[in-house]
Formats: sequence, C-alpha cells, structure tokens
Amino acid sequence: MMKTIWVIGGPGCGKGTQCDCMIEKYGFLHLSSGDLLRAEVASGSERGASLQDLMSKGLFVPTDIVLELIKEKMDKAREEGTTKTGFLIDGYPREKDQGILFEQNVCPVDLILFFDVANETLKKRLLGRAAISHRADDNEETIKKRIEIFNAKNNEIVEHYKDKVVRINAEGTVEEIFTVVTKALDALLA
Repeated sequence: MMKTIWVIGGPGCGKGTQCDCMIEKYGFLHLSSGDLLRAEVASGSERGASLQDLMSKGLFVPTDIVLELIKEKMDKAREEGTTKTGFLIDGYPREKDQGILFEQNVCPVDLILFFDVANETLKKRLLGRAAISHRADDNEETIKKRIEIFNAKNNEIVEHYKDKVVRINAEGTVEEIFTVVTKALDALLA
C-alpha cells in the first residue's frame, strides 16, 4: 500500500537532506512543488507559460494548479510503477487550507514529518548557506521574516493534523535525525 508523506519544516531545517536519505533507503518518489512548477515552465506548455508569467511578477501560483501538478505526477508514477513505497511531498502544504485541499483533491496524507528546529539555528544555517550560494532571499532581515511566517502558518498545520504529525528534533547530525525518521517510517510501513 503506497503511502503519502508530507515533509515540513522551516527554511534551513534540513528537510532536503533528509528527503535524500529517505529516497535512498525506502524508494519514495520525491515531489517538490517548486521543482514541479519549474519543470512545467521549462516544458513550454501553455500552462507553463502562464505560470512563468505569474512567477516573474512575484505572484503566488494558485493552490489548485500546484495540486494539479502534484496529482498528475502521482498518477503517472502509479501507472508506470516508478515507486512501490509512496510519495514524499516536500515543503507542502505551507498552510492548513492547502493541506485540506490536498486531502480533498489528491489523496489523504498518511504521515507528516515535521523537522523542528529553533529559530536561531534556522537563522544560522540560512546565513551560512547565503555565504556560499549568494541567494537573494538569504539576508538577515528576509530570513527573520521567512521564519516568522513559517512558524505562524506551520503551527496551524501541526495543530490541525496533530494525530498524523511526527515532530522530529532536527538540531542534531544528519545521522541522528535520520535514525528518528527511520523509526517513524518503519512504523508506518510495517
């Protein structure tokens, strides 16, 4: 039985690294809304052109379009048998209403992995990343704002889905964190 897992956590919490570990060990299909949007734009489709237009103006892509892309990718993977385990939905939902729509329009979520990291740690990690990657959105003021917005929205998700959330202290090493992740996934997949 394929499982659907949401992977959430603040910017710089290490969810990308943990997703890589989960994919390698369990064979999940990794779906990131950002990657799907970029791929759709790159495809040159009509939908891609309208997404490009929205994103270039700094506007958010409507949730129903994001869900459409996720659902199409999941349906295709099921048809082609590209995953036996299920799906890691990375960085989605960003707010409670998106989660509710996902469950209505795509499928129920089986587990939510919340990588919990102190604000100070997030800030430190993002500033460290900024020094290397020179991302425009990794300056101290922007980082503080992103963390604040994340916390407010994320608390609503965690509260609403408390029976499905596994809160993982993501302050340790990659290995320490993955040990906790493995326990949660083994219990789900047993």
